[in-house]
Amino acid sequence: MDLALLRTFVAVHRAGSFTRAAALLGLSQPAVTSQIRTLERQLGRPLFHRRARGVTPTAVGDELAHKAAPHLDALLRITEAEREAAGALRTLHLAGPPEFLCLRVLPALAPLVGQGHTLRTVLQAGAEEALDGLAAGHHDLIATTARPRGGLFSATALCDEEHVLVAAPYWAALVDPDRLREAGPAALEGIPLVEVHETLPLVARYWAAVFETRPGTRTRPDAATVVAPDLRAVLECVRAGAGLAVLPRYLCQDALDSGQIIALLEPPVPPLRTWFLVVRSGSLALAHLARAHDRLLRAAAHW
Repeated sequence: MDLALLRTFVAVHRAGSFTRAAALLGLSQPAVTSQIRTLERQLGRPLFHRRARGVTPTAVGDELAHKAAPHLDALLRITEAEREAAGALRTLHLAGPPEFLCLRVLPALAPLVGQGHTLRTVLQAGAEEALDGLAAGHHDLIATTARPRGGLFSATALCDEEHVLVAAPYWAALVDPDRLREAGPAALEGIPLVEVHETLPLVARYWAAVFETRPGTRTRPDAATVVAPDLRAVLECVRAGAGLAVLPRYLCQDALDSGQIIALLEPPVPPLRTWFLVVRSGSLALAHLARAHDRLLRAAAHW
């Protein structure tokens, strides 16, 4: 059986789309369609159900993918090992939210630059946009808090991020922690709110987890006073006294330790958000990507 046909088949199986597989393989969609039809004729069985949006594998298609994919990935690892032995320079394309990439991911990967790697980064706050870029082959690896579904992606839990309700000392002095525990957001009335987006993603998550309510009730305005689409900017606004915010502890720990900002509440079970490393299925057969993936997992153990 032609390995090129199997490679195309596995790409379609993982992508769930002839169009997406064609983009990843560098082929035209008609070429991919022709190769799949050729393989189906050779096997005498259909491998995919054609749908309005993409394809889904038949039972025969799933069985073939289960058998063929590990061997194709192994061949890719052999090829990549030969390229590395020849001294080929590999570029790793990363994407994710700017704060997490800048403060966590890039420092952890910096040592790879001296080991034949180059790094290219796209700062994308939106998980959907980053996943679309990964699916299209624009990125090799993304960091996201949205765990994707489907066979195209492989997601690995990286770390948990604790969220903290913080404000500058001036505002913190106006908040009674006991009343905040009892009355919830009502105890924060009159304090401006700083967020990364008009939808209040971090505040809404914190309110739901700690106070079992949501922004937009009578006890809290449904709009931020300051919106800055970078958590580092949110931190600086809070530090300067613009109001309160919900921030990841890793981002604001130094400011907390120095007293520049104050944690308004320390709940028994703090809100957590899980980060995932996401790659295209099978792409960890690429040595440079597997090395970066492993380095990040080891670094995250100390975050």
